[in-house]
Order: sequence, then C-alpha cells, then structure tokens
Amino acid sequence: MFTDLLDANRTYARSFSLQDVPPSAAKGFALVTCMDSRIEPLTMLGLAPGDAKIMRNAGGRVTNDVLRSLVLATTFLGVTEIAVMQHTKCALANRNDDEIKKELSVDQIGACASWEFLAMPNPVDALRVDVEAIRKCAALPTGVAVEGWRYDVDTGVVERLIT
Repeated sequence: MFTDLLDANRTYARSFSLQDVPPSAAKGFALVTCMDSRIEPLTMLGLAPGDAKIMRNAGGRVTNDVLRSLVLATTFLGVTEIAVMQHTKCALANRNDDEIKKELSVDQIGACASWEFLAMPNPVDALRVDVEAIRKCAALPTGVAVEGWRYDVDTGVVERLIT
C-alpha cells in the first residue's frame, strides 16, 4: 500500500499547484473535527486549500494539542473563528472509555492503560465541554468566535448546536 500511495503522490506532484498558497487562513477559519473518512472538510463547507486550518483527531475532541494548535493558528495564521464539529454515527459516541477499553487486546490495554480515549457517552455534552475548553483558553486572543456543530454522515448537512 505504501508504494501505491507514493506512486500516486508522484502523479500529484507533476501538476502541483499549491506552492503559492499563503500559510495563513484566508477565511480566518479553523475547524476541529473527527478523523472519520466520511468528512471532507473543505468540500463540505465550500472552502478551498488555504481558506482554513483543519485539526482532526478521533472524535474531533479538544485536547491540549488542539488548543496548542489553535493558539498558534490564532496568533500567527489569521484564525478568528473556530468551529468544533462532531458527526453522527461516531465510533466514540454513546460509549464511555471503559467500553472502548473492553474492545482492546490485552497488549493494547497494557500499552495505553493510562490514556483517556475521550469517548462521548452524551455527544452534545461532549461538544459543549469542547467548545467551552476553547472559549476558556486564556492563551487565545480575545474575541475569537467559537461554535459547536454536528455533521450528518447520511445527509451531508451541518447544523449549529452551540453558538
């Protein structure tokens, strides 16, 4: 698989056209979302390369690393608006960390016993917690707008849940 991917990259590189895209977010927007393959952040929001900063992880959760990235994006890359976007049918939704750990192998449990998987027994509550974590982050500049959204993987519709 690695070879196929690198071969595809060689084809891509022959017509590469993003070299002049500035590093700042042209639309002043950052999105924190899940790594789920059904989410195409730029396409689904009518954005183009260079318009936004996209941060992805399992569940689209706001972690210390996401906060670090948002501080840098707001300080150096022109971000003034941030959305945290969950999605329907997420593997972390309606479960807790103990339920996630029950599905891991003994070796996996031993290697990550101290980790928090940030499962979301109540996805709306988790979204509210994540939006508040950004809003309360003292390292972010004053005036950054933050919202909480949900993407429906069956319809493609994004809805505002927290404004």
